[in-house]
Amino acid sequence: QWVYNILEKKAEADRIIHENPDPCDGFVLVPDFKWNQNQLDDLYLIALVHRRDIKSLRDLSAEHLPLLRNILREGKEAITRRFAVPASQLRIYLHYQPSYHHLHVHFTALSYDAPGSSVERAHLLADVIDNLAMDTAYYQKRALTFPLRADEPLLKKFQEAGRL
Repeated sequence: QWVYNILEKKAEADRIIHENPDPCDGFVLVPDFKWNQNQLDDLYLIALVHRRDIKSLRDLSAEHLPLLRNILREGKEAITRRFAVPASQLRIYLHYQPSYHHLHVHFTALSYDAPGSSVERAHLLADVIDNLAMDTAYYQKRALTFPLRADEPLLKKFQEAGRL
């Protein structure tokens, strides 16, 4: 619900760094709660898409390329403009599995070892765009590995199904 409150400007409207209001290809860029905004070494922002029908990487197809390209281009420009951090110093990625099921993209300082930014969980947005441009159903067909903690209910479901 907090994602929808941000998108509807019922909460945290003063924290919005950038917004593209297009209902199909737009998004809101806000600082992540993990970042206190006092230094740039651990810069961390999140782009929340306006669309509510895209839950994760698995839902993406070539239809979403304009949205993803907007996030990549406008997100980098907004961060450079606001924080003077060049695009070459940013890590821009999506998680799979995501921590919440509303498509969002992480923007972190390249020097920051953000939680979940490792190769097992993070998929670089530029790579996602390239993969979808090659094959519209790439993320519906692709086997995606991801780490799970021992106490996660999803791990138990995989074990019960004999998938591990």
